[in-house]
Amino acid sequence: MPVRHINPEGLHRSPAFSQAVVVEQPAKTIYVGGQNGVGPDGKVVGPTVGEQARQVFRNLATILESEGASLADIVHWRIAVVDGHTFDEGVAAFQEVWNRADPPPAITVHVVAGLNPGCLVEVDAVAVV
Repeated sequence: MPVRHINPEGLHRSPAFSQAVVVEQPAKTIYVGGQNGVGPDGKVVGPTVGEQARQVFRNLATILESEGASLADIVHWRIAVVDGHTFDEGVAAFQEVWNRADPPPAITVHVVAGLNPGCLVEVDAVAVV
Protein backbone atom coordinates (compact mmCIF):
# COMPACT_ATOMS: atom_id res chain seq x y z
CA MET A 1 0.00 0.00 0.00
CA PRO A 2 1.35 3.50 -0.80
CA VAL A 3 1.04 4.72 2.80
CA ARG A 4 3.78 5.60 5.30
CA HIS A 5 3.19 6.31 9.01
CA ILE A 6 5.51 9.03 10.29
CA ASN A 7 6.86 9.19 13.86
CA PRO A 8 10.05 11.26 13.65
CA GLU A 9 12.75 11.23 16.31
CA GLY A 10 12.30 14.04 18.81
CA LEU A 11 8.49 13.65 19.01
CA HIS A 12 6.43 11.64 21.45
CA ARG A 13 5.89 8.08 20.20
CA SER A 14 2.59 6.43 21.05
CA PRO A 15 1.22 3.00 20.18
CA ALA A 16 -2.22 4.63 19.83
CA PHE A 17 -1.51 7.11 17.03
CA SER A 18 0.97 8.20 14.37
CA GLN A 19 2.17 11.79 14.21
CA ALA A 20 1.40 11.88 10.47
CA VAL A 21 0.51 9.61 7.58
CA VAL A 22 1.87 10.09 4.06
CA VAL A 23 0.17 8.75 0.94
CA GLU A 24 2.99 8.31 -1.58
CA GLN A 25 1.07 7.70 -4.81
CA PRO A 26 -2.38 8.19 -6.20
CA ALA A 27 -4.68 5.80 -4.40
CA LYS A 28 -8.36 5.31 -3.74
CA THR A 29 -9.20 7.63 -0.86
CA ILE A 30 -12.44 7.37 1.10
CA TYR A 31 -13.60 10.37 3.13
CA VAL A 32 -16.15 9.23 5.69
CA GLY A 33 -18.44 11.91 7.06
CA GLY A 34 -19.08 12.25 10.79
CA GLN A 35 -20.62 9.11 12.25
CA ASN A 36 -22.67 9.26 15.44
CA GLY A 37 -23.67 6.38 17.69
CA VAL A 38 -26.93 5.74 15.87
CA GLY A 39 -28.23 2.42 14.64
CA PRO A 40 -29.84 1.62 11.28
CA ASP A 41 -33.11 3.08 12.58
CA GLY A 42 -31.43 6.48 13.09
CA LYS A 43 -31.83 6.35 16.88
CA VAL A 44 -29.02 6.84 19.38
CA VAL A 45 -27.99 3.39 20.66
CA GLY A 46 -27.39 4.26 24.30
CA PRO A 47 -26.63 6.98 26.83
CA THR A 48 -22.88 6.38 27.27
CA VAL A 49 -19.81 7.33 25.25
CA GLY A 50 -18.77 3.65 25.19
CA GLU A 51 -22.05 2.40 23.71
CA GLN A 52 -22.12 5.18 21.17
CA ALA A 53 -18.46 4.77 20.21
CA ARG A 54 -18.95 1.03 19.58
CA GLN A 55 -21.80 1.88 17.20
CA VAL A 56 -19.70 4.59 15.53
CA PHE A 57 -16.98 2.01 14.78
CA ARG A 58 -19.60 -0.45 13.46
CA ASN A 59 -20.93 2.31 11.19
CA LEU A 60 -17.44 3.15 9.95
CA ALA A 61 -16.67 -0.52 9.29
CA THR A 62 -19.93 -0.91 7.32
CA ILE A 63 -19.15 2.10 5.14
CA LEU A 64 -15.59 0.99 4.46
CA GLU A 65 -16.57 -2.61 3.76
CA SER A 66 -19.04 -1.35 1.15
CA GLU A 67 -15.97 -0.03 -0.71
CA GLY A 68 -13.73 -3.06 -0.16
CA ALA A 69 -11.84 -1.42 2.70
CA SER A 70 -11.55 -1.97 6.45
CA LEU A 71 -10.79 -0.02 9.61
CA ALA A 72 -7.11 -0.89 9.05
CA ASP A 73 -7.16 1.33 5.94
CA ILE A 74 -8.00 4.45 7.96
CA VAL A 75 -5.11 6.91 7.96
CA HIS A 76 -6.81 9.67 9.95
CA TRP A 77 -9.60 9.78 12.54
CA ARG A 78 -11.16 13.03 13.77
CA ILE A 79 -13.06 12.48 17.00
CA ALA A 80 -15.43 14.91 18.71
CA VAL A 81 -16.66 14.24 22.24
CA VAL A 82 -19.14 16.40 24.12
CA ASP A 83 -17.64 18.47 26.93
CA GLY A 84 -18.13 16.95 30.36
CA HIS A 85 -17.82 13.37 29.10
CA THR A 86 -14.60 11.42 29.33
CA PHE A 87 -13.44 9.70 26.18
CA ASP A 88 -11.90 6.80 28.14
CA GLU A 89 -14.82 4.54 27.14
CA GLY A 90 -14.34 5.61 23.54
CA VAL A 91 -10.65 4.70 23.70
CA ALA A 92 -11.62 1.29 25.10
CA ALA A 93 -14.09 0.82 22.22
CA PHE A 94 -11.37 1.81 19.72
CA GLN A 95 -9.00 -0.75 21.26
CA GLU A 96 -11.67 -3.44 20.79
CA VAL A 97 -11.76 -2.86 17.02
CA TRP A 98 -8.21 -1.74 16.18
CA ASN A 99 -5.67 -4.47 15.44
CA ARG A 100 -2.53 -3.47 17.35
CA ALA A 101 -0.42 -5.08 14.62
CA ASP A 102 -1.59 -2.37 12.19
CA PRO A 103 0.22 0.97 12.21
CA PRO A 104 -1.91 3.44 14.16
CA PRO A 105 -3.58 6.28 12.26
CA ALA A 106 -3.14 9.97 12.88
CA ILE A 107 -5.85 11.03 15.35
CA THR A 108 -7.31 14.40 16.29
CA VAL A 109 -9.67 14.72 19.28
CA HIS A 110 -11.87 17.75 19.91
CA VAL A 111 -13.99 18.50 22.96
CA VAL A 112 -17.14 20.21 21.70
CA ALA A 113 -20.09 21.99 23.30
CA GLY A 114 -22.63 19.71 21.65
CA LEU A 115 -23.56 17.38 18.80
CA ASN A 116 -26.84 16.07 17.41
CA PRO A 117 -29.44 15.59 20.18
CA GLY A 118 -28.46 12.69 22.44
CA CYS A 119 -25.11 12.16 20.71
CA LEU A 120 -21.95 12.26 22.82
CA VAL A 121 -19.35 11.30 20.21
CA GLU A 122 -18.81 11.74 16.47
CA VAL A 123 -16.02 10.35 14.32
CA ASP A 124 -15.07 11.09 10.75
CA ALA A 125 -12.24 9.35 8.95
CA VAL A 126 -10.07 9.20 5.86
CA ALA A 127 -9.13 5.77 4.49
CA VAL A 128 -6.65 4.94 1.72
CA VAL A 129 -6.96 1.68 -0.18
